[in-house]
Amino acid sequence: MRLPHSVALLLAALATAATLSTSVSHAGPVRLNEILAGPARDWDGSGVFSSRDDEWVEILNTGATLVDLTGFFLTDADSVRRYTFAGVLAPGEARLVTGKQSYDWERATGFSAVGLSLGNSGDSVLLWQAQDGDSVLVDSYTYRSHEAAADRATGRDPASGEWQLFDALNPYTGTLLPAGNHCAPTPALGNLCTSTPVSRTTWGGLKTAPR
Repeated sequence: MRLPHSVALLLAALATAATLSTSVSHAGPVRLNEILAGPARDWDGSGVFSSRDDEWVEILNTGATLVDLTGFFLTDADSVRRYTFAGVLAPGEARLVTGKQSYDWERATGFSAVGLSLGNSGDSVLLWQAQDGDSVLVDSYTYRSHEAAADRATGRDPASGEWQLFDALNPYTGTLLPAGNHCAPTPALGNLCTSTPVSRTTWGGLKTAPR
């Protein structure tokens, strides 16, 4: 007997969650690199803004060799697949996945079509790899609500690997970490931050500064 489409989708989601719940952490060269959960402009270049389609997640090959992306996939905190990668990733190369790409993949593969589904009050992004019938957690990041505000992205510093808030399009003045680095988000550009950070000084400091 053929199951109704909605029931089939529910069973597929439950099967995915059950598989992922047994997974273990695994470090590798492919890492999450930057996440933008609260778009307020046309990030995917379609000519039309969409809060669903213009979310994005970037991964990066931090290794020295080519990586086959077969079996790598993304979920958010609900552990339902949102996008499965294909192709290869060269050393130092970044790969961007937009909400529209996620939506199109979901429709094509029979998953509930919602896009990346990144929550604006905080959420987790998880990168997995299917291996020998199991799904291994490759990398993950849990972001807070201030990181998901309009047009702010959270990305790894290329040197230290620490997560930073790319907030030039919507400056963050609070005290939660990660703090803003005064740079704009850098989709598919490797998180290079070349702006000069804004610093606070005092009148006494200005008087004694070299001229």
